[in-house]
Amino acid sequence: MDYLYYLANASLTLRVVEHLKRQNFPVRFITVIHQIDGWVLRVKMESPLSRQGHGDFKAYLKEVGIPYPSNIRVQMAMWSLETGQAPVDVMRRYQVAVVCHGNPDTAEIEAFRRQFVRGLGYCPETLA
Repeated sequence: MDYLYYLANASLTLRVVEHLKRQNFPVRFITVIHQIDGWVLRVKMESPLSRQGHGDFKAYLKEVGIPYPSNIRVQMAMWSLETGQAPVDVMRRYQVAVVCHGNPDTAEIEAFRRQFVRGLGYCPETLA
């Protein structure tokens, strides 16, 4: 099972990652990409969720974001990460900001947010 959603800001992204940890879903990997206007979150499950679990998780994701109709550049970046290419190479090749890929880790998202804000000198809405 694969879920691809657009989230408006870092707080919502962190909330989804924490939710996944609390629910003990069979997560294979999570990919988080930051874009100028928001965040793209892909969650791939190791095994299918129950019908109830799938419905509940989709409802939760729709509360915090919207399904992401990915463009070819983001699709290729996600595929490259899934096939084991290094995030730095993927960022360079597809011009996307890969925040994290693999096990859900809020620390990587927080570190990205802090570094970005420090570099700008202010906090844009998407990093709130």
